Amino acid sequence: MARLDKIHNAVKNALVKDGWTITHDPLIIQFEDITVQADLAGERTIAAEMDGEKIAVEIKSFLRPSNISEFETALGQYRLYRRLLLKLEPERPLFLAVSSVIFNRFFVKKAIQFVIKEENVSLIVVDVGKEEVTQWIKN
Repeated sequence: MARLDKIHNAVKNALVKDGWTITHDPLIIQFEDITVQADLAGERTIAAEMDGEKIAVEIKSFLRPSNISEFETALGQYRLYRRLLLKLEPERPLFLAVSSVIFNRFFVKKAIQFVIKEENVSLIVVDVGKEEVTQWIKN
């Protein structure tokens, strides 16, 4: 089993506070001859919708000395998981979850914003201390 990101439980608790039910921890994504794991999956019932809304979440703590290296790894995982989910569960969008500290320090940089938009990366920004979602950025 893969090691959990340092902010895993804070993100999970923040999603629950935000009305989500965690359905998978982790979400196993199996396609043909490979298996990968996104950190979480959740569902939320929406009024007048029987099936509700579904998401998958990849969590990144950004603890390495280089935020660029961490971003390269996160982006690679995100692209792989998103592509597989589009084939297997197209109704389940993928989000990258990061702390508000990392978002405000790194993800606001113009070059990173450019890549996020170009790669259609959707983000969940979490205040780890309060265990609350502060932003949903859907691309």
